Amino acid sequence: MYYYQKEKHKVFFSFYHHDDQWYKNYIDKYLSGDIINKSVKDGEYNTDISDEYIKRLIREDKISDSSVIVVLVGPNTRKRKHVDWEIYAGLRASVNGSAGLIGVLLPEFPLLYENKYKYNDLPARLADNVKSGYAGIYTWEDFKQNYLSIITETFENRIDHKEMIDNSRIQMKRNLGENE
Repeated sequence: MYYYQKEKHKVFFSFYHHDDQWYKNYIDKYLSGDIINKSVKDGEYNTDISDEYIKRLIREDKISDSSVIVVLVGPNTRKRKHVDWEIYAGLRASVNGSAGLIGVLLPEFPLLYENKYKYNDLPARLADNVKSGYAGIYTWEDFKQNYLSIITETFENRIDHKEMIDNSRIQMKRNLGENE
C-alpha cells in the first residue's frame, strides 16, 4: 500500500505585527498544519540593525523559497514598509520563480458595501498586483474556511500568471504617518 503525502506549500505571512498578531496566532494554531510556515516570528530579528540588513535576512532566510505570500491586511497594513519589502521580495524572480500573492482582509479592514474595498486602503504593491490580475483578495472568513484551496490555487496560478506581476513600484523607505 502506497501512502501519498501532498507537498506542503511554503507560505510567508506578511502583516503588521502590532495590530494583527492575533490573526497570525490564529493561523499558527488552527490552520498551519498543512503548510510550511516561513514567517518572521516576533522578535526574531534585532530591529537595531540596519534596514538593508534586515531586508536581506528576511529575503534570504524566509521569502526566497516561499511559494505563496499571504498579506494579512488590517487598516494600517498599507502604511508599513516591511510589508512592502516582503511583497517586493516575494515577487522577485528567484530560483523557484516568483511567489503567488494574496491579500486577506481582516475584520477591522474598512470594507464598503457588499465586501468591496478601495485600492488605496491596500498596501500599494498588493493593490498593483490585484489590478494586474496576479493577486487575489479574500475576506478573513473566506480565507479561514478555504485557506488550503486558496493557497493551492495561488501556488498553481503563480506560473501561469507570472507575466501579470507588477513589481515596478519603488520600495517604501519609511512607514507612512497617520494621515497618509
